[in-house]
Amino acid sequence: MQPFAEAAAQQCPYCGEEVEVAVDPIGVASETYIEDCPVCCRPWTVRVSRDEEGFTVNLGRDDD
Repeated sequence: MQPFAEAAAQQCPYCGEEVEVAVDPIGVASETYIEDCPVCCRPWTVRVSRDEEGFTVNLGRDDD
């Protein structure tokens, strides 16, 4: 049975709004993908790192 995604509260690097990013707590050690902000629609670079303690999420500007 697959676990459900967990929500990670983050701040949009463009508009500054607090947003929730859905993250699967189980997966590869690190991954990077592009996702659009649900508020301002600008693209983020989402970086997820996982270890035995849990996961961390960082949002970056796509134009960085």
